[in-house]
This record gives sequence, C-alpha cells and structure tokens, in this order.
Amino acid sequence: MGQIVVTGATGQLGGLVIRHLLSLGVEADNIKGIVRSADKGAALKELGVQTVQADYDDPASLVQAFAGASKLLFVSGSTMDDIERIRQHANVVEAARNAGVGHILYTSLAFAESIENGLAKVHLATEFMIRTTNIPFTFLRNAIYMEALVNESLQGNIAQGELVTSAPTGLINYVTRNNLALAAAVVLTQEGHDNKTYELVNPNPFSFDKFAALLSEVSGQPVKHRTAAPEDVVKSMIEAGVPEGMAGITVYGVYAAIEDGQFGRPSEDLVKLIGDKFTNIQTVIRQVL
Repeated sequence: MGQIVVTGATGQLGGLVIRHLLSLGVEADNIKGIVRSADKGAALKELGVQTVQADYDDPASLVQAFAGASKLLFVSGSTMDDIERIRQHANVVEAARNAGVGHILYTSLAFAESIENGLAKVHLATEFMIRTTNIPFTFLRNAIYMEALVNESLQGNIAQGELVTSAPTGLINYVTRNNLALAAAVVLTQEGHDNKTYELVNPNPFSFDKFAALLSEVSGQPVKHRTAAPEDVVKSMIEAGVPEGMAGITVYGVYAAIEDGQFGRPSEDLVKLIGDKFTNIQTVIRQVL
C-alpha cells in the first residue's frame, strides 16, 4: 500500500480516521497527517504517524505535504465564510494535482444537490474542481454528525419531559462522526472505489417524535415531542440560555431544512461500507446518557 495522506489530522474527524486506519492494519509509517500546528501533532507522532505542517491558505506548503501521496483524504475546511472556503478548497485541489496525488477522497455533504444552503454549494463546487484534475476520486458525502443532536443537552429535555421543535414531520438521517471516519478508513484501505460517490447517511431516518420516544425508552423518563411556531421555538431557546444567533440558525436553518426533507433521505451506502459497525440511534443515546 502506498502512502495515505490525511488533512485535518488533528481535527475530530481526521484524528478518528487515522486511528481507524491503524486498527485496520495500515502501518503507521504509511500514514502522513497534515497539521496546521506542529505542537498539535504530538499525539499522532506518539502513534508513529508522520506529521507535516501545512495550511489550506498556503498552496506551496500543501504541494510539499502531498508529495508521494498514493491516496489523499481531503477533509473539507471549517471556515464559516463560503467564499473563503471555496478559495481554500481550490488551493488543496490544485496542490493535489501539482503534487501528482494518485487518488483524492473528499468529505462532501450528503445529497448536496437537494440541500438549499451555501455550504452545499461549496461542496458541489469542490467536487467539480476535483473532477477537472482527472485524478481518480471518491466523494464521501457525509450526513450531519449525530453529535449535533445527541449530546449532553438532552439531560435538560429529559428533566423537562419534552423536546420542542418546529419540525413536526421531518425526518433526520444523521450518523455518528465515528461511523463516517470508519467509512473513510475502509475506502482508503480498499481498491475499487475509483470515481464513486457514496451518500453516507442513516439507512433508517427518524422523526423527532421517534427520537423523543427513544429518549423516553432509554432514560426511563417520559419525554414528549411538542411542535410550535418557529418564532416561539426561538424564544423558548433564548430563554433557556441558547445564544440568539444559534437559536435562529437551529430553527430557521436546521429545523426548516429537516421539515422540508433536506436531511431525511436514506441510503444503504454507509452500512455497505462498515457493516455491523454501524451505530444506531438507540445506542448513541445510551452512550451519551
């Protein structure tokens, strides 16, 4: 196996991918982690993984870092400015081409064509850029992380006995970050994924009604899902201590998109890649609670 290069190696997703690569039998010296700060790469070095400092805003550093890569896992950037993110992604793609990378795997967004926000357009633009290089690619179109929904804040919902949203019927296809990292590691260690696009989402999307029922089942406390007008949900979130901006994004961005069906499409791609390692919603709730 040639050298595998992972960008964002000290981030949550990139770090998990590297650990899964090691667990799948990839030798540490065949893995190179791209880090923005040398200090942050210390934990990877302890695993025997080579680290190289490079930055999406520094094309020359990227070309040098990607040299010799048989496969490159390109983890999408994290800046909130869509234009800036496209510019950074163009730097990565150009550097991969100039460095002669053998295969690009890119963490895109699941069903991006049907999602109506700027981030989806960033991912589609990046996919098109990668196609222009004529380098074999694999688009790992990731669902929203389950951790955005299932986290310690659920204790408050359980204590109150209710979950309030403005999405009465919408379905949710979120999956865990760990499952997505494992899928990336599997593809990186196998052949036969050239020029494929995988929609890595929950094969069994669920509603907030179902989610509340599972919260009740796992916690042993009754939790009901109550729907309200968007403005009322925003108000209640702010009163509960959620920053006004975040409350607005959650209700008018996330809940509206869920109700519109943008985050509810199913696919078997993730389960086909990782098999019985797939973590269902009940297990995630138990782990968090």
